Amino acid sequence: MAFDSRTAAAEQSRTPAQKFYFAAWRWHFYAGLYVIPFLIMLAVTGLMMMFITQFDGRDGEKIAIAQGAAALPIRDLEAAALEAVPGTVKEWIGPKAADLATVFRISTDEGQRLVALNQYTGEVLGSWDRRAGWYDFADNIHSELLIGTTGDRLIEIAAGLALVLVFTGLYLWWPRGNAMAALVPDLKARGRALWKSLHAVTGFWMSALLVVFLISGLSWAGVWGDKIVQPWGSFPAEKWENVPLSGTTHASMNHGHTNDVPWALEQTPMPASGSDAGITGIPADTAVNIDSLVTLGRVLGMEGRFRVAYPSGETGVWTINRDSMSGDGDDPFIDRTIHIDRHSGKILADVKYEDYSWMGKAMAVGIPFHMGLMGTWSFVLNVVFCLSVIFVCVSGVVMWVKRRPAGAARLAAPPAPAEVPFMKGAVLIGLFTAMAFPLVGLTLLAVLAFDLLILANIPALKRAFS
Repeated sequence: MAFDSRTAAAEQSRTPAQKFYFAAWRWHFYAGLYVIPFLIMLAVTGLMMMFITQFDGRDGEKIAIAQGAAALPIRDLEAAALEAVPGTVKEWIGPKAADLATVFRISTDEGQRLVALNQYTGEVLGSWDRRAGWYDFADNIHSELLIGTTGDRLIEIAAGLALVLVFTGLYLWWPRGNAMAALVPDLKARGRALWKSLHAVTGFWMSALLVVFLISGLSWAGVWGDKIVQPWGSFPAEKWENVPLSGTTHASMNHGHTNDVPWALEQTPMPASGSDAGITGIPADTAVNIDSLVTLGRVLGMEGRFRVAYPSGETGVWTINRDSMSGDGDDPFIDRTIHIDRHSGKILADVKYEDYSWMGKAMAVGIPFHMGLMGTWSFVLNVVFCLSVIFVCVSGVVMWVKRRPAGAARLAAPPAPAEVPFMKGAVLIGLFTAMAFPLVGLTLLAVLAFDLLILANIPALKRAFS
């Protein structure tokens, strides 16, 4: 009883700014309870994928060969690949340099297989399942927790709540005295004060980058990305005048869970072969095959590594593609997707970076940046960032452990103020969040209902969560 009276007295003595600080701290704490395990998982799996891509590669792009005098015709390489792995050729992946292997993707009864060859000798260097490596294991955890759609939704909620964590954290960090102390950690401090200083300063310096990563990651998510942002930011097929469209979208070019198609095109309908539409691509007296398609790609300015996807069915199209998201290059501003009629060899569509919507352009840059594929500088920056995320999460847990009373059988959450100032503004922000991020909004409403309706009315639970 005496404790309750002291708590009530302390509550009465707090200024509105102090009450709002405690409210922000409480939301920061509760968001962290859910978000921290996910942020650590995302940072660790992100590091795994970046190091694997940097040093081993995903699609055989790091396999070195001795450069010969002249490469064999691609049709000969295709035949050698099919002899090694019987099936249907789906994609040719060109080498980044003359001393690196050529790769074919082949669809088999067991799934998608990649076959690497020496383009100068026709020697098959190896074959593997595109989705069976350590990169893919880490990617499956990073995107779906190995449990499919449910995992995607849980991660989407975590990413949205992480935005709440960032903004409440910035409010708690905001300098209210010595501005320099907010920008540079106080290494002279000891105990929880040192951890708090390191946590706050590191969190501040990484906050902008974390928001970029969260937004770009959310744009891949199943609800906010697939259902809201991506349809709105997709390339409109109406830009292709008088080009017949098929009943499938560009996402049909993806194999398994591997999304190699540019984000802005995934939900755009594919052109269809079999009409008189298009402009001259492959000369009329030249056969339309993989060799002429690769030659056309080089004539159109494709340099280094690019891909040619084979047509599916009579109305399918050949697709020449270079996409930095797939590691084809480190410059997203020269990404390009070209569709060619499989019968006439005419160019039906040619989509470049400048043709995307502003959201499509943002994602064309944001995705390879998110993946550390924009050169060595982005790889190093992302490694430092991921390590910072892990440190901020661990330091947050350490601060909680140091603040929590020894032996206490309760959560030791920051106390909830009886009256929260600026409540109308907070409600408006909550409503905006619910409309912008549906799963996050529903989660915030559920937590608020739990706090107000259950915790406030069940003393045992209130003590446990206090």
